[in-house]
Amino acid sequence: MIAGLIRTSAELFDEVAADFIASELRRVGSSGPLAIGLSGGSTPEPVYELLATVPDLPWDLTSVYFADERCVPPDHPASNYRMIHSSLLARVPLPPSRIHRMEAERLDTDQAALDYEASLPERLDLLLLGLGEDGHTASLFPGNPSLAEESRRVVATRSPAEPRNRLTITPPVIRSARRLVVLVSGETKADAVRMALDGSADFGRVPGRLAADGSWILDYAAAGLIKR
Repeated sequence: MIAGLIRTSAELFDEVAADFIASELRRVGSSGPLAIGLSGGSTPEPVYELLATVPDLPWDLTSVYFADERCVPPDHPASNYRMIHSSLLARVPLPPSRIHRMEAERLDTDQAALDYEASLPERLDLLLLGLGEDGHTASLFPGNPSLAEESRRVVATRSPAEPRNRLTITPPVIRSARRLVVLVSGETKADAVRMALDGSADFGRVPGRLAADGSWILDYAAAGLIKR
């Protein structure tokens, strides 16, 4: 069951998404410290930039984690950390000690995954995800063995696209998050959105289905094939 579905124009997408995430941060943060998970990609970057301008958010109570990372140095153009840091984290009053980066550039990616898993809280209070044209979310790709992982919370994995080597959270982290927000824009993702939300495919085929009961913010193009 879909917990929430917000459709908006492409022109208002970033503003609507930033306002919604801000309201969730205030809601979750009203009860004390919170742990949030952030995702990379082209869709959330302008949303993060707007979120950084919203006043009175509980950054002093927030610890930040990452949904996935490419195995590149943190200053590499493909790094999720680089994008999220420059668009959001460097612009808000968040101590560096509260930013928990995936050290995916390490040679031993399996150990890096284990170490990151050990740093994760039992549950994320808010997890922000996206959706690829192939239905992937985080770095959980269709048919990948990481989708069957139930004991590990972070694993090293492979992407069909470059950079191929990644670290990613696993399905148990997504399912256990207290609040899920999924941002999707663009007509090329409309079929993946439909399959993730209408029950026509399982999460092995469309990993984004793992977040089907979250709050989905879609522009009209991405929502174009949803019947309801």
